[in-house]
Amino acid sequence: QAQLVESGGGLVQPGGSLKLSCAASGFAFRIFDMKWWRQTPGKERELVATITSGGDTKTYADFVKDRFTISRDNAKSSVYLQMSSLKPEDTAVYYCNAHDSWSRSTYWGQGTQVTVSA
Repeated sequence: QAQLVESGGGLVQPGGSLKLSCAASGFAFRIFDMKWWRQTPGKERELVATITSGGDTKTYADFVKDRFTISRDNAKSSVYLQMSSLKPEDTAVYYCNAHDSWSRSTYWGQGTQVTVSA
């Protein structure tokens, strides 16, 4: 059974940093593109960052460029999101997502809360 488990969320002051982790199991992690999304109450889920299966291509939403870094370790079946220079508007539940364009398979984690507040 495919599973994604996020960790690393919490409360941080503006300007601070956090690193989110997502551990995958139950599917061929190495062939899936991995994405981080976020959602706040009353708003649609928005894409934050994507990394391709081999880790060679990374893309970011404009609102996190130069502040967030996505990475993956296929040997550990894990993906990460290093967040720095955090702003109150980054407060959201962050979700890990695995997507394979060929099979159209997609899996979601349960989310981890990130709160940026003084």
